[in-house]
Amino acid sequence: MSSDDFEVEFWGTRGSIPSPGPDTARFGGNTSCVEVRVGGQHIIFDAGTGIRPLGTSLLLRGVRDLHLLMSHYHWDHIMGLPFFPCLFDSDVSLALYGEPRGEESVEQVLAGQMVPPYFPVPWDVVQASVSSHNVRPGMTFTIGEVVVHTCRLNHPQEALSYRVEYDGRSVVYATDLEHGTELDEAFRDFIRGADMLIMDCSFQDSEYPKHIGWGHSTWETGVRFADAAGVGQLVIFHHLPQRTDAEVEIIEAAAARLRPGTVAAAEGLVLPVRGGARQRKTGT
Repeated sequence: MSSDDFEVEFWGTRGSIPSPGPDTARFGGNTSCVEVRVGGQHIIFDAGTGIRPLGTSLLLRGVRDLHLLMSHYHWDHIMGLPFFPCLFDSDVSLALYGEPRGEESVEQVLAGQMVPPYFPVPWDVVQASVSSHNVRPGMTFTIGEVVVHTCRLNHPQEALSYRVEYDGRSVVYATDLEHGTELDEAFRDFIRGADMLIMDCSFQDSEYPKHIGWGHSTWETGVRFADAAGVGQLVIFHHLPQRTDAEVEIIEAAAARLRPGTVAAAEGLVLPVRGGARQRKTGT
């Protein structure tokens, strides 16, 4: 990988629970996991079930230096970690980033799912060299020459969004957020001018009234946020587990009509992060 590369690959795009099957094969049935290759670094967003095939790919590619950024700790975002092959390779260096929960660090929180009677293999057998970095909203930190900013999202038990910047380009990972609160303005400022916005678009506006308080947004809201903040490309993410490929295709087409270039995240999709975001602001 060239140090000038900046691209995103999707390994898990579903929310709530894995949903394998013939009706979800195109966009994928694995839960949230996204790989960002940027500035010679390998950054992973979330450890849903998509992190298992990602780990196999990383080891085959000879990648051993990894950074895993957790948005939050709900089951669909952590359930793949015990099956992440890189955890059990002594040549791997894995840096974990996420919010502490009480007195527990991100590493302690993640290790909590690998205890009896929930899992037979304890965290103690992890062979990778693991470092734990507590992250809070509003923080900025660096990974090599890559700059990472954080923002609070409106979600039950709280979640973080990450903005990754390198060489004048930027991508925002913002899954599991619900619009319609005082955090909206801060989120618009956070994503302003980003070249790519990967956003939770679980619902449609017509479905949302029955799901207020669930902590998820709509694809129409994603379009409105992207337009208001002058974002380059919008990527529809966190598809409902019951949403079929045909239904996701309809949503993707509708969003692209309103906002050309919008795509729905699909497993195996690789998108380059290009500069020159729209840098425009419209009404919300």
